[in-house]
Amino acid sequence: MPMSVHPTAIVEPGARIHPTAQIGPFVIVETDVEIGEGCVIDSHVRIYRHTRIGRHNRVCHGATIGAEPQDVGFTPERSKPLTIGDHNHFKEGVNISRGVKTEHGTVIGNHNYLMAFAHIGHDCIVGDHNIFANSAILAGHVELAHHIFLSGHVAVHQFCRVGAYAMIGGVSGVAQDVPPFVMANGQRCEVVGLNLVGLRRNGFDQARRSAIKRAYRVLYHSGLKREAALEVLRTEHDCADIQSIVRFVEGSTRGLLSHT
Repeated sequence: MPMSVHPTAIVEPGARIHPTAQIGPFVIVETDVEIGEGCVIDSHVRIYRHTRIGRHNRVCHGATIGAEPQDVGFTPERSKPLTIGDHNHFKEGVNISRGVKTEHGTVIGNHNYLMAFAHIGHDCIVGDHNIFANSAILAGHVELAHHIFLSGHVAVHQFCRVGAYAMIGGVSGVAQDVPPFVMANGQRCEVVGLNLVGLRRNGFDQARRSAIKRAYRVLYHSGLKREAALEVLRTEHDCADIQSIVRFVEGSTRGLLSHT
């Protein structure tokens, strides 16, 4: 057991903890858990079996990482892993479920920041550089791309996808796919515009922002049916940002959010 484990912590046999990790008071680390280099696990955290945590992650007081899926059909033999990348920060009371229905289980990338009481459900895939404000929640099988901001008390329905650089306003219920680059808001969430502040903060110059704006005019305001609008985007807008929108829309199975 590493010297950085607090004497009140319980680390079950079979857990693998890097010597540079810090395990705080009253933490429980179950068997078959991996905790990587430089991780800091604060007090009263529980990390459940089948969880892999990469390097330099911070897990704050009272978080539950890799908990049993909130799925009425779950049984222990169906358990799939939770895999977490590097440089993530999970604040107080965060709850993350491991997988149950896909081989990859629940997957979280790098540099994500989850504020207090955020929840990620089973079999979700979360990319990099995403921010979850307080009590933002994902149901099962949700896919988040990267550089997304979920405001407080956002709830994303199972199997929905949220595209890169999107921002969703507080207390919004997301029941369909959220395209890249947009702002969305409302109890029954709708697209309300582009996430221009987020695009500027992430280095999108005026030319890129203007191209994205033109593409969304075609998609939402041209009066064209969706396939016709996509054909316009395929043929008249060949930049990488626009083609990422096309690929996202083509891959939608739940349909896209409407525009106010």
